[in-house]
Amino acid sequence: MALASGAPLLSGVISGIIGGIVVGFFSQSHTSVSGPAAGLAAVVLAAITQLGSFEAFLLAGLIAGFIQLILGILKGGVIANYIPSNVIKGLLAAIGIILILKQIPHAVGYDIDHQDDFSFLQNNGENTFSSLLNIFNHYSFGAIAISFISLIIMIYWDKTPLKKIKFFPASLFVVILGIILNTLFSNYIPSLLIHPEHLVNIPKFNNINSLVTFPDFNSIGNYHVWIVAITIAAIASIETLLKLEAVENLDPHKRLSSPNKELIAQGIGNVFSSLVGGLPITSVVVRGSVNINAGAETKLSTIFHGIFLFASILFLSPFLNLIPLASLSVILLFTGYKLTKLSLFKEMFKKGYSQFIPFIATILAIVFTDLLIGVVIGLVISIFYLLKSNFKNPFVLRKESIHIGETLRIELPNQVSFLNKAIIKETLWEVPKLSKVIIDATHSNFIDNDVLEIIEDFKNTVSKEKEIKLNVIGLKEHYKLEDSIQFVNVVDKSIQQTLNPNDVLDILKKGNERFISGQWSEKNLKLQVNATSKNQNPIAIILSCIDSRTATEHIFDLGLGDIFSIRIAGNILNEDILGSMEYALHEVGTKLIVVLGHTKCGAIIGACDHVQMGNLTSLLNKINPAIELEKITISNRTGSNLDFVNNVAEQNVHLTISRIRKESELINALENAGKIKIVGGIYDIETGKVNFFE
Repeated sequence: MALASGAPLLSGVISGIIGGIVVGFFSQSHTSVSGPAAGLAAVVLAAITQLGSFEAFLLAGLIAGFIQLILGILKGGVIANYIPSNVIKGLLAAIGIILILKQIPHAVGYDIDHQDDFSFLQNNGENTFSSLLNIFNHYSFGAIAISFISLIIMIYWDKTPLKKIKFFPASLFVVILGIILNTLFSNYIPSLLIHPEHLVNIPKFNNINSLVTFPDFNSIGNYHVWIVAITIAAIASIETLLKLEAVENLDPHKRLSSPNKELIAQGIGNVFSSLVGGLPITSVVVRGSVNINAGAETKLSTIFHGIFLFASILFLSPFLNLIPLASLSVILLFTGYKLTKLSLFKEMFKKGYSQFIPFIATILAIVFTDLLIGVVIGLVISIFYLLKSNFKNPFVLRKESIHIGETLRIELPNQVSFLNKAIIKETLWEVPKLSKVIIDATHSNFIDNDVLEIIEDFKNTVSKEKEIKLNVIGLKEHYKLEDSIQFVNVVDKSIQQTLNPNDVLDILKKGNERFISGQWSEKNLKLQVNATSKNQNPIAIILSCIDSRTATEHIFDLGLGDIFSIRIAGNILNEDILGSMEYALHEVGTKLIVVLGHTKCGAIIGACDHVQMGNLTSLLNKINPAIELEKITISNRTGSNLDFVNNVAEQNVHLTISRIRKESELINALENAGKIKIVGGIYDIETGKVNFFE
C-alpha cells in the first residue's frame, strides 16, 4: 500500500500496526480489521505530490483524524443506517470478484502489479483483464505448483479433523507450506524455484528512529493541507462505514457495533498513525473477511494482529520474506470465493429486480472503476428504485364490500413523504362519483405538508363536486387538519330492504373470511352508537351459544345494529326465543335466521355426560334428542370423545331448525314465501371458521 501511495515503504506497516492495536482497542466491532486502504492510495499519492513532502501529508492525516473524531462525537455515523443492503452485498461480492481477478496473476507467478492494487486501471498502465491475459507470457511453474496444492488444502481443510484445531487455521498452514515447498524446490528442483521478486518483501530498518516519521507542523497554515485533510476524512469515514457494515454482514453471529464509536476509533487511529509516520487508516473488508474465515470471535484477534505485525518487522523480517506471494494469493482467492458465492446471486435475484439490479450495478461499477464510485452508482440506482417503489405503493389500497356497499379504503403508511404526493393525488382524483372513501392515517407518525394539502383539496373541493362521501380518520393534532366523518357503516332501512336472504348469508360468509384473515372492516363504534340511536335494521338473527368464544359480531365482522344476537347455552330453543325471532322477522324486517353451534361445546359435553346440576339439568335435557339422533359413534359416547360431541352439536343445530319451522307458523310461512331463510352452522373455536349448512 505504501508503494502504491508513493510513501515510505514502512508507513504501510506502521498503519497496519496502529490499525490493529489502537483502532482495535477503541472499536466496538468484534471482527473488523483496520489498516491502510486501497481506496485512498490514489488520494495519498496525489496529496504527497501536491504538498511537496510526506511530512506535510502526515499533518493533513493528523487533522483528518481529529475531523473523524469530531464526526463520531456528533453522531455522524448515522449515515451508515441509510446504505441499502443490496449495495452492501454488491460491495462484498465485487471485492470477492476483484480478489479473484487480481490474485490469479499472483497465483501463477506474475507479480508485476502491486499486491494491493484494487483499481481496474493499474499503475503499470494495464488493467485487470490485460493482466489476466499476460499470465500466459509471465508465469512460474513453481508458483503454480504451490498455488494448486494450497488451494486444494484450503478447499478440503474443513472436511478433515484439522478444522478442530482453532489456533492453527488453514491459511497459516498454507503460508508455512509455501515456504517449505520453495525451500525444497531450491534444494532438489531448481527449475521450480520461486525467485525473490515473487516473495514477500518487508523493508529493513536500522532502529526505531528510522521507522518513525513526524508531521511537519510548520505547514499548519497551508490551506492545501486542510483541503487534503477534509478529503481524507470524508473518504476514509465513508469507506469505514461501508466496510464496517459489510464485515458485520459476514459475521456469523450478526453482531452490531456503533458506527459513531467506530468513527471515533478510526479518528484516534489516524491521529496516532499520522503522528508516527503511518498512512491513513480505514476498516478493510478483505482483512476482516480473512479474520472471520480464520475463526475470529472477538476483537482480540485484531489487536494481536497489530502486535504480531510489530513483532514481525522487529524480529521476523527474514522469515516473512521467505513467503511466496502465490501462497498469499491462494488465501485471498479463497476469501474472494466466499464473498461472491453463486448462492448470493441466486438469493438477490429471488428478491426481485428492485434488489437485484442495484446489486449487480454496484458489482460492475466497483469492478470497472473503484470502490467509492461503484458504491455511489449503486446508491443512485437504489434510490431510483426507492422512488419508483414509493410512487407505486406508498399506501395500502383496499376495497371493502360490506352490507352498505363498496367502500374504498386508503391506509397511509408510517411515513408519508413528498415522494408519495403524485400517486396519492392520482389515486384520489380517479375515485368515481358517488363513492365512499376512507383515508386512514391512524398509523402515520409523519405526513408531509404537500400530502396534507392534497387531502385538504380532495376533502374541500373534489369530493364535494363528485358527491363522494369521505371519512378522514387518525390525523394527529399537529397536522392542523381534523378528522372528517361523512358516513357511518351501519345498515339503514333502505339497505336492509334491498337485501334478500342469500345476500345476507353471503355478507356473513365474507365477514367470517375477513375475521379469519385479520382484515377487519372499519368500525367507528362511537359513531355507530349515534347512527343507530333512532332505529335498528338488523339483517340477521343469530341464535348461538353463551360460550365466551362465540361473539357473533366479531365472528362475522359486523358492527352495532347489524344483527339480533340471541345467546343461550347449547343454542337451544324455547317459546321466548321463538317470540323474539318472530318480532325481528315480522316487525323489523330481518331476512335470515342462523342457528350457530360450535365445536367443543360445554353444554353438549354436559348433556353427553348426563350432568345433574340444579336448573342446568332442565336445559341439558333439551339436548338429549340430538344425542339419540347421533348414530355414527358406536363406543365411548361420552363428553371425553370430542368427535362424538361435535357430531351431537351438529344434530342439535338441525333439531333446533326443525323446531323453529314446526313451532312457528309465522316463520314457516315467511320461509315458504321466500322472504326469509333459515340456515345452520358450526363455528370451529380453533380456526375461527364457520361451516354453514342449509
